[in-house]
Amino acid sequence: MMGPLLVGIYVFVLSIFVGVEIITKIPPTLHTPLMSGANAISGITLVGSLAAASSGALVMSSFFAFVAIIFATINVVGGFLVTDRMLGMFSKKKKKKATS
Repeated sequence: MMGPLLVGIYVFVLSIFVGVEIITKIPPTLHTPLMSGANAISGITLVGSLAAASSGALVMSSFFAFVAIIFATINVVGGFLVTDRMLGMFSKKKKKKATS
Protein backbone atom coordinates (compact mmCIF):
# COMPACT_ATOMS: atom_id res chain seq x y z
CA MET A 1 0.00 0.00 0.00
CA MET A 2 2.84 2.44 0.71
CA GLY A 3 4.56 1.69 -2.62
CA PRO A 4 2.07 3.45 -4.92
CA LEU A 5 1.71 6.33 -2.45
CA LEU A 6 5.47 6.90 -2.33
CA VAL A 7 5.73 6.76 -6.12
CA GLY A 8 2.94 9.34 -6.35
CA ILE A 9 4.71 11.61 -3.87
CA TYR A 10 8.02 11.27 -5.76
CA VAL A 11 6.36 12.14 -9.06
CA PHE A 12 4.57 15.11 -7.48
CA VAL A 13 7.74 16.54 -5.91
CA LEU A 14 9.81 16.02 -9.05
CA SER A 15 7.12 17.66 -11.19
CA ILE A 16 7.24 20.72 -8.92
CA PHE A 17 11.01 21.04 -9.40
CA VAL A 18 10.82 20.49 -13.16
CA GLY A 19 7.91 22.94 -13.51
CA VAL A 20 9.72 25.69 -11.62
CA GLU A 21 12.89 25.19 -13.69
CA ILE A 22 10.98 25.27 -16.97
CA ILE A 23 8.86 28.32 -16.09
CA THR A 24 11.84 30.38 -14.90
CA LYS A 25 13.70 29.75 -18.18
CA ILE A 26 10.88 30.94 -20.50
CA PRO A 27 11.40 34.36 -22.12
CA PRO A 28 8.56 36.88 -21.68
CA THR A 29 7.68 36.85 -25.41
CA LEU A 30 6.54 33.23 -25.14
CA HIS A 31 4.22 33.68 -22.18
CA THR A 32 1.12 34.48 -24.25
CA PRO A 33 1.32 31.38 -26.49
CA LEU A 34 2.09 29.20 -23.49
CA MET A 35 -0.87 30.66 -21.59
CA SER A 36 -3.12 29.73 -24.51
CA GLY A 37 -1.76 26.18 -24.43
CA ALA A 38 -2.30 26.01 -20.68
CA ASN A 39 -5.90 27.11 -21.22
CA ALA A 40 -6.40 24.24 -23.66
CA ILE A 41 -5.00 21.78 -21.11
CA SER A 42 -7.30 23.23 -18.44
CA GLY A 43 -10.21 22.74 -20.83
CA ILE A 44 -9.28 19.07 -21.12
CA THR A 45 -9.14 18.90 -17.32
CA LEU A 46 -12.61 20.42 -17.18
CA VAL A 47 -13.99 17.81 -19.59
CA GLY A 48 -12.35 15.02 -17.58
CA SER A 49 -13.75 16.28 -14.31
CA LEU A 50 -17.22 16.53 -15.86
CA ALA A 51 -16.91 12.92 -16.97
CA ALA A 52 -15.78 11.88 -13.49
CA ALA A 53 -18.68 13.73 -11.88
CA SER A 54 -21.22 12.12 -14.17
CA SER A 55 -20.04 8.58 -13.39
CA GLY A 56 -21.72 8.69 -9.96
CA ALA A 57 -19.50 5.99 -8.48
CA LEU A 58 -19.13 7.19 -4.88
CA VAL A 59 -20.18 10.26 -2.98
CA MET A 60 -16.58 11.29 -2.24
CA SER A 61 -15.48 10.85 -5.85
CA SER A 62 -18.44 12.95 -7.00
CA PHE A 63 -17.49 15.61 -4.44
CA PHE A 64 -13.87 15.71 -5.59
CA ALA A 65 -15.00 15.80 -9.23
CA PHE A 66 -17.22 18.78 -8.39
CA VAL A 67 -14.28 20.55 -6.72
CA ALA A 68 -12.17 19.79 -9.81
CA ILE A 69 -14.89 21.30 -12.02
CA ILE A 70 -14.85 24.49 -9.94
CA PHE A 71 -11.06 24.84 -9.98
CA ALA A 72 -10.73 24.00 -13.68
CA THR A 73 -13.42 26.54 -14.56
CA ILE A 74 -11.68 29.23 -12.52
CA ASN A 75 -8.40 28.35 -14.22
CA VAL A 76 -9.88 28.47 -17.73
CA VAL A 77 -11.71 31.77 -17.21
CA GLY A 78 -8.77 33.40 -15.45
CA GLY A 79 -6.36 32.18 -18.11
CA PHE A 80 -8.46 33.60 -20.92
CA LEU A 81 -8.78 36.93 -19.11
CA VAL A 82 -5.01 37.14 -18.62
CA THR A 83 -4.37 36.14 -22.24
CA ASP A 84 -6.82 38.75 -23.50
CA ARG A 85 -5.19 41.42 -21.37
CA MET A 86 -1.71 40.45 -22.55
CA LEU A 87 -2.78 40.47 -26.20
CA GLY A 88 -4.35 43.88 -25.64
CA MET A 89 -0.93 45.18 -24.63
CA PHE A 90 0.42 44.32 -28.08
CA SER A 91 -2.42 45.83 -30.13
CA LYS A 92 -2.14 49.26 -31.65
CA LYS A 93 -3.75 52.05 -29.69
CA LYS A 94 -6.60 53.91 -31.37
CA LYS A 95 -6.06 57.62 -31.70
CA LYS A 96 -8.75 59.77 -30.18
CA LYS A 97 -10.27 62.46 -32.37
CA ALA A 98 -9.66 65.94 -31.17
CA THR A 99 -13.00 67.64 -30.78
CA SER A 100 -12.92 71.41 -30.82
